[in-house]
Amino acid sequence: MDESGEGRFYARFEKYAEFEDIQRSLLALELTVVPTAEESKEETVKLQQLSNILDEYQEQSYLLDPYLEGLVVPVVDSLKSHANVSISHPSTAFSPERVQRVALLLYGYIKCRGYKTIIRFLPHEIADLSIALSYMQNANTLVVEVDQWALRYTFLLWLSLICMLPFDLAQFDEVEGGNQTALSIEHIGKGFLSNAGLEREGAAIMLSRLYMRKDTLTIFRLYLSWCKDTIRESKDPFTVIGLLQVLCEVLKSGSVGQVEQALPDVLAIAATLEGESTLIANTVVRKYKTKLVSRVALRILPAKSARRTDSEDGIDVPDSIEIVLEQLFQSLQDKDTVVRWSAAKGIARISDRLPTDFADQVVDTIMGLFSIHSVAAASIYDLPAIAECTWHGSSLACAEMARRGLISSEKLPELLNWLSKALYFDLRKGAHSIGSNVRDAAAYVIWALARSKNPSELAPHAEKLARQLVTVSLYDREIHIRRAASAAFQEHVGRTGLFPHGIDVLRKTDFYAVGIRRNAFLVAAPQVAEHPEYRRYLFDHLLDVPLRHWDANMRQLASQSLRLICLLDLGELGPQVCSRAAKLLESPDNTDIHGGLLALTELSIACRDRASSEVEREQQMRDIFKYLAIVPHAVLVGSRNEIVTAAACQLIASTVTLAEISMGPSTSVPKWRQVVDFGLKHRRVPVQEAAAMAMASISKLVDCFATVTRLIRELSSGSFSSQQSLGRVLGVIDYDSFPKCLPDSISCLLECARPSPKTFSANVEARRNCYFAMPQIIQNIVLHLNDHMSPEVFASLFDALLSGLEDYTIDERGDVGSWIRMACVRGLTSVSEILISNARTIIRFDDYLTPSKYHLAVIGILKQGVERLDNVRQDAGECILRLLRLPLPDVKDAERWQLPSCGLLVELFASGTESVSWSDGHWLFPRGVRLLEIEEYRQPVLKGLVISLGSKTDSIHRPVSTSLSAYARSLPASGPTDAYDLVTFANDLIKYAQANLSSNNIFIPVLQTFSVLLEAGALEKLSSDDSGIRSLGSLHLMASRHVDRLKSVQRIHESMKIVVNLLAFDAMFARCITSLPSFLAHRFPTIRSDAAEFLYLKIQSMDLNRDTEEVEELLLETEWTSSDIEAVRQNAQRVVELFKGEL
Repeated sequence: MDESGEGRFYARFEKYAEFEDIQRSLLALELTVVPTAEESKEETVKLQQLSNILDEYQEQSYLLDPYLEGLVVPVVDSLKSHANVSISHPSTAFSPERVQRVALLLYGYIKCRGYKTIIRFLPHEIADLSIALSYMQNANTLVVEVDQWALRYTFLLWLSLICMLPFDLAQFDEVEGGNQTALSIEHIGKGFLSNAGLEREGAAIMLSRLYMRKDTLTIFRLYLSWCKDTIRESKDPFTVIGLLQVLCEVLKSGSVGQVEQALPDVLAIAATLEGESTLIANTVVRKYKTKLVSRVALRILPAKSARRTDSEDGIDVPDSIEIVLEQLFQSLQDKDTVVRWSAAKGIARISDRLPTDFADQVVDTIMGLFSIHSVAAASIYDLPAIAECTWHGSSLACAEMARRGLISSEKLPELLNWLSKALYFDLRKGAHSIGSNVRDAAAYVIWALARSKNPSELAPHAEKLARQLVTVSLYDREIHIRRAASAAFQEHVGRTGLFPHGIDVLRKTDFYAVGIRRNAFLVAAPQVAEHPEYRRYLFDHLLDVPLRHWDANMRQLASQSLRLICLLDLGELGPQVCSRAAKLLESPDNTDIHGGLLALTELSIACRDRASSEVEREQQMRDIFKYLAIVPHAVLVGSRNEIVTAAACQLIASTVTLAEISMGPSTSVPKWRQVVDFGLKHRRVPVQEAAAMAMASISKLVDCFATVTRLIRELSSGSFSSQQSLGRVLGVIDYDSFPKCLPDSISCLLECARPSPKTFSANVEARRNCYFAMPQIIQNIVLHLNDHMSPEVFASLFDALLSGLEDYTIDERGDVGSWIRMACVRGLTSVSEILISNARTIIRFDDYLTPSKYHLAVIGILKQGVERLDNVRQDAGECILRLLRLPLPDVKDAERWQLPSCGLLVELFASGTESVSWSDGHWLFPRGVRLLEIEEYRQPVLKGLVISLGSKTDSIHRPVSTSLSAYARSLPASGPTDAYDLVTFANDLIKYAQANLSSNNIFIPVLQTFSVLLEAGALEKLSSDDSGIRSLGSLHLMASRHVDRLKSVQRIHESMKIVVNLLAFDAMFARCITSLPSFLAHRFPTIRSDAAEFLYLKIQSMDLNRDTEEVEELLLETEWTSSDIEAVRQNAQRVVELFKGEL
């Protein structure tokens, strides 16, 4: 369990002791003492710790109740003491930060447990009024500071509590009859009503408590007049929101007499708001206005009783109730959810107090809202977008009415009829859809009906309702809708027991089963369809809704789900799919056409699996294939119809037969070949892949030599996107059945995959696809490898994959060569697996996959496994694990293919049972450096580590630096010839750099590697060995040679760091100081400045056993970036002389 406690359920306040200790230490601080910066930081951390603990218990805040008094009272006392001192001793200065922290702590309790609970622990004696009021009125207290919002909020809540005490406020007035105290409190409250923060909430609570007093009724009437004037004159929505909050609180808790007297004024305020277009445009204003009129009606009507009586049904309903309800019905259609939700709750609460007949009329009116936009609509999907608000508000109102048992049995059929439409309310609007809130609210209504209705009333509708809920819980696009429908189904199963196979279906469609869309479509739905009561409804719904959905992913999943359901009764459902899909293909909407093609494709898969004979299978495929002719050819090859083109190619791939191919132009679909050719040249990858699969199916039936030859010619010289299609199609052709085109295909792939091909030189994606095709070809012909491919041709393919591991092409997108390297890593692994697994059937196996080539492949993959890109390392790691698990080939002398030091590889990378990621540098590199112990892997792995160390990404640079330094320190300076030592390690790096002097991409990382090793002290042992001294000399020469001719600032900078770091070696000191002027007096000013700074810092950290005070002084005083290069040279030479003077 994580420390934050997220997702955890507690049984008690487990952190009480820790919390109390932290709070005690925070409250022990003197509020009059200004803390230092360090103290302030520590106190802020403590406050954050307290806040984090309270946040952990936010969902179970009731667990704090037994401890609240002991925790909250000390905090309140601290604030009260602060206020008392501030009033009695105005000259006393307080720390604003510490006072703010105490106020924030109290606010933390309020946020966690709610103000109604915490307010009980605030002081509420008569003497407290003068303290709180004076503090809020005093302009010299901290309460006036802008950032002290928590302090103001808590004191406003304190005043609201004091206002509830049963004593006359007039006794605090200095002048009799002036109501000064009450007016002062009111003045403070009104001052904060215009705030946008919590102060407005506190002020509204305080004013409402003030106005509900019997001795302030006169002031309240004046407040109502002030409200009307403010609404007319002010355009500030914050002020209006504040005054509405006050009115809502008064109407909620004030006396009936007070509300009745205020009724005309409150309704006038609501009417005035309607006339102010600027204010009423604010969502929160409309929400509070809706709440206001709802509470007016609730206070006018008599309170509800547990059971309705005849006398209650006979009460007179005031005319004002109808006015209120009319306004609420308008609010049900508001554009904002919070307003509709408030109106729905208000209508239900009012209806609960109305006579039964009147409540039925309310239900009729609510259901009448459904029909407002439905008169001219042919179906639910033809409704205008504005209908969403109306349908959502109506559904919410019905849910609230149902929850209170206000839906009569006579109204139930009509309601369920509307709900059956609301459950599928999904309107396309641009690139998305609207209506999920309507569907959610509809599920809420059905859930509420289960809780309020007798099973006998629901019985006639149970089966239909069950089917609808199951359909929505399985096939809705949104997860929360599927879960809402599942919850409604569960409620009905548990409370009514009317749904067919309720328990079994509920098990298949529970909260978790429908949580993942793919699982709902492809696992849960077929399981539910096993019950005949649901199968037909699910089948019809798939064809009517998801297959025509605006989201292509929904159509894809729907077609797959349709296939699985059809398999339950293919003889009956299969023909119906064909006929209904044919109607979709006739639609002018590409969405319908796409869904119809997908359905036919999936049906063909089902028929192929279930056909009893080849003749039957052939006939079924032809019957399905001919439906493609329904779609106009112009639609199939339309420039913007890529999804239709891809689906058509998929259908061709799945249903094309030898008979159709042989018929030529007289086939049932005359232009199907043109569709495939168009797809192969399409710019979109999914279309290319679908067309390639169609070619794969065709190549299994007839010899495609002429077609492949034509495609090679056309696609090679075509556009970039066409070139990318070449590798896809050549990789999937069935060469085993018709091998005539194999040589041309291989030649084309090898030509296109060369490092600098004429045709594909700039098309990295096309070259990558060619590399992908190579292992696909081997897989295709492996059973007859000796017949179709000679060892020499195989070797050329294997060599091409090996050469692809060295592709480091870079363009504006970055290291695009990594795409090719990953393709080659996977390709080499797949080819090795294919051949080794089939070694017994391959004659002259060792001529095809020679041990040396196999080991080169493993070496190349390991090198990629320690390089800098996370995704490349991950792919390489997965492939290495596959090769480690691969058994030896079943041939003579199989041990020749045994990986060197296989036991060490298994120990490092395959010994644990936990799932590890090679992309995690902190896990990989401590193990990766140990590969240097294996001589066969040493050089390539070292090169890969050097490239990684040169990475600018800290998540790679840091772990590889640490790991390589630790490994170097573990090596002996020199050792036996068969053991790896530090001298050999250093020489290997030097040789690697010397072989790439002209390549900064390699030379600079080598220099960076040496800098890391020198600064980590990993090369100190070299100074004790003659060979090591010579290695250091070679390193110095490599770093200092021709520095003045270099143009790469980074290379010069890294060379400078090497030379300066080598000063720490006594044997190198004399040579290095003579090289310093090359950097201190370099033609680039930035090099001169950086060299002086780096040298100064290193002199201070190195133990040179020499007096360097003058050198340090000279380095600091010289203006190394000066344009007077001669003076710079003199000072650089002076540095050398000072160093030499210490020799």
